[in-house]
Amino acid sequence: MTKKTGLFDVDFTLTTKEFTASIKGEKATTAHYKPFSEALGTIINQMQVSGYRPRTIKDYDTVLMNFAKSTGILYLEEVTVDTIYSWLDSMHVVNQTKLTRLKVLKSFLSKCFTNGWLSLNFWQSINVKVDKKVKKGAKPNDIAILVSLIDKSTFIGLRDVTAILTMYKTGIRINTLGQLNEGHIDWENKILVLDGAILKNHQVLKLPIDDQLVSLYRVLIQCNDRIREHYGVSNTNLFISSRATTLNTKSTNNAISKQLTKYAKRFGLENINAHALRRAYAKNLHDNGASVALISKALGHSDLAVTTQYLDLDVEEVAKDLREYL
Repeated sequence: MTKKTGLFDVDFTLTTKEFTASIKGEKATTAHYKPFSEALGTIINQMQVSGYRPRTIKDYDTVLMNFAKSTGILYLEEVTVDTIYSWLDSMHVVNQTKLTRLKVLKSFLSKCFTNGWLSLNFWQSINVKVDKKVKKGAKPNDIAILVSLIDKSTFIGLRDVTAILTMYKTGIRINTLGQLNEGHIDWENKILVLDGAILKNHQVLKLPIDDQLVSLYRVLIQCNDRIREHYGVSNTNLFISSRATTLNTKSTNNAISKQLTKYAKRFGLENINAHALRRAYAKNLHDNGASVALISKALGHSDLAVTTQYLDLDVEEVAKDLREYL
């Protein structure tokens, strides 16, 4: 929609950088405007050095190049509230997709702000309203049925059951699962010691495991050793393929994920997937009295709001829990 012109329009050309520079007593010149592509290249290099996943970096590059092409901007200082809203309005996608892309842009601009290339973080107030559908966690009874029906006398069956129970009892993501190795198991203290390299938030995390998981790990490792010896493959991964190779950790659509989809169809079970198992872990912790802050830490979340979405509390449950505090 074209903006109406009239009595109250002002022909004004000072940029945000020039405004803020005058307030701070600095001298602003157009000679030092930073090319958008140069800023993007530097940020991507910083992300690579910081250990961001290749998939995350690729998404960054795709979204931000689309932003630059759609708006026609050449310099970082040309990014304004208007250009951002113009970009969002040009998309023919659902609001959830717009929100996801906006988050990438805001994250990029925040990094530019931290680097000192932008003087104001004006983009913080920009948002896209979406009605978020709460995803359900897998039901414990369905998980029990699934584990009971899988043939555990085969390597694949044993591996899959161990993977399912690991995700349900520790809440780790499927990408992390694929990168687990024997060195991450503290057998004496019954703890998974996860280094930041295999976690999304790049922070060390320790998660307790029970006797059942310890037993399953020991049997699985024995099977792994036989298969690796047979194929002449050398690795220490806890979850491997039937040919002893490592699982594809760059994609959530790896062997374990595909197996879960097959099991769900074969046994007629709904909501059986890696993320549903992770949500079930969070709900189980909450039901056993764990605080939201503790659950958030266990899940590796940086935002408590994300954790609360995992808990899927219905109205009656909230009312019941609140009564205890009256």
